[in-house]
Amino acid sequence: MKTAISLAATAAALSLAGAAQAATDFVTIPLETMVNAPADVAWKKVSGYCDIGAWFKTTCTISSGKDGEVGAVRVIAGRVTELLVAKTAWSYTYSQPKSPIDYHGTLEIRPIDKKTSKLLYTLIYDAAALPDPTKKDADVAGRTKQFTGLLATIKSVAEAK
Repeated sequence: MKTAISLAATAAALSLAGAAQAATDFVTIPLETMVNAPADVAWKKVSGYCDIGAWFKTTCTISSGKDGEVGAVRVIAGRVTELLVAKTAWSYTYSQPKSPIDYHGTLEIRPIDKKTSKLLYTLIYDAAALPDPTKKDADVAGRTKQFTGLLATIKSVAEAK
């Protein structure tokens, strides 16, 4: 009898937990551009975790940890906090830990041949958690436009002599 009550209580708790979870609608915005520079040369120019401040023509400070190391926290424009959650030789991924939309981004460079590479910027977030989810298409378009411009800036930095 005790086991039956325990199983029933567990089943009820699991069903309530499932019902309490909100729906999700993850959006991925993959952006890429070719870079007229070898990956190793270009990445040295654009791999700084706080380089984004210059690209957006604003401020970026490291508020915790060491710039470029997993666990570093950057604050962009004094209001956007991002945590470096992963890093490879030619990429890094960050999250916005306090973001209600579970926002993440990855900047990556891939070698194509000895003289060219591909720069990728990928964003992912939960559009269902936007303040007005009915404006998802406009939000995606706005982020795509903003980060396409950012990618063009990063490309120009990566190609600079």
